[in-house]
Amino acid sequence: MPEHFPLMIAGAIEPTGSLEVVAPFDQSPIARIDTCGSDGIEQALQTAYTLFRDRDAWLPVHRRIAILEQCAELMRARADFLAIEAAREGGKPLIDSRVEVVRAIDSIRLCADSLRDARGEVIAMGINPASAGKQAHTVCEPIGVVVALSAFNHPLNLIAHQIGPAIAAGCPVIVKPAQDTPLSCYRLVALLREAGLPDAWCQALVTESNAVTGRLVADRRVAFLSFIGSARVGWMLRSQLAPGARCALEHGGAAPVIVDQDADIKAVVPKLLKGGFYHAGQVCVSVQRVFVHETLARELASRLAEGAASLRIGDPTLEQTEVGPLIRPAEVERIGQWVREAMEDGAELLCGGRPLSDTTYACTVLYDPPDSSRVSNEEIFGPVVCVYPYTDLDEAIARANSLPWAFQAAVFTDSMATANRAAGRLDASAVMINDHTAFRVDWMPFAGLRQSGLGVGGIPYTLHDMQVRKMIVMEAATTGTS
Repeated sequence: MPEHFPLMIAGAIEPTGSLEVVAPFDQSPIARIDTCGSDGIEQALQTAYTLFRDRDAWLPVHRRIAILEQCAELMRARADFLAIEAAREGGKPLIDSRVEVVRAIDSIRLCADSLRDARGEVIAMGINPASAGKQAHTVCEPIGVVVALSAFNHPLNLIAHQIGPAIAAGCPVIVKPAQDTPLSCYRLVALLREAGLPDAWCQALVTESNAVTGRLVADRRVAFLSFIGSARVGWMLRSQLAPGARCALEHGGAAPVIVDQDADIKAVVPKLLKGGFYHAGQVCVSVQRVFVHETLARELASRLAEGAASLRIGDPTLEQTEVGPLIRPAEVERIGQWVREAMEDGAELLCGGRPLSDTTYACTVLYDPPDSSRVSNEEIFGPVVCVYPYTDLDEAIARANSLPWAFQAAVFTDSMATANRAAGRLDASAVMINDHTAFRVDWMPFAGLRQSGLGVGGIPYTLHDMQVRKMIVMEAATTGTS
């Protein structure tokens, strides 16, 4: 019988309905999760806001550190369970879900470590007549109630990146996970509570409709929105925020790679395979557009297709699986349509190009699809990599920069001059030299530019955004006596 997950709203609340969570590989039911309507949203918001307004109830820093460290220990003890359940609900192969769990543990630990490194700033005074006899410094305070809306593709670590910094900052947080993958989120919130976090400081819920979610985001009591998902939804939600509310938006892109004529193909292909087909391409910085010097393009594309065709696709909970399903059957249909359109427009199919089942799609390599094709100018978010020949480096850079998306990019070359020229001219927040576009560690800045997002992710950067810097100015004669 599928497991039941109640709402994680502090206090008693009646659900308005329920949602069935299914395994994306075989559509088998995993769990049933309660949903809430406007009353549930109101209760969660009022609980969080009342808690934030009571400064005497704020958790001291040492207690936040202790809770986060204990949570990391609990996660470590249950890592195998968390990995297989994340693979089952999200479809990411077990070999990669294990890595995600390790990263999520490290993310929670980084939240605690970032608090150890936090410090205020001394502001210079006494350098003109107006500031004579004064002292000034800053302190960090929580920004207020945080609302976090998450995506399906990293069901544990994305949640850790959103609620971990909020707890570290001292902000009450309400998290709404993706409806396809809510269970890893609920398990992490439960572990935080087991580690000593009072229920009101982190509440998790799934809403009965997008309209209810919109009311949660737009409420005046929300100080910060953390959103991971599509650009269309993210920019729409930003427009609905109450005056004064801040936000961080992480969307996607169509990550470009440039392979120079001096690159070592044998070293490049394995990295492109990993960056392009990891989690069936369902990653916001997945390798999508590979611009290869014309002297290497055909050979690289052929080797890439050979490697892609050999990847083992199947049940994500099995040890041998390298590529799992797409999150929903509708995505298999969409990707198939995009690939067919590209081939009709003149793209050459080198491998794949067909569904393997209702939930899986063959790893696909397309050669030189026109720039007008959707596989070239929109985010595929599936197991499809496109290879394009180029003659001039600046031409490749211009094509890489031609879309409204700008996130992470990559350059493969043995030339420092080429690496520096490309890195300096690519429109990206990060450029990887001789590695794929999906490289990330959890303490580095991670930011989408243009339509790809707003603000900077990464544990210490998110923590910074969820705090305000309060300056305190005093006369030098002020003493500590009352």
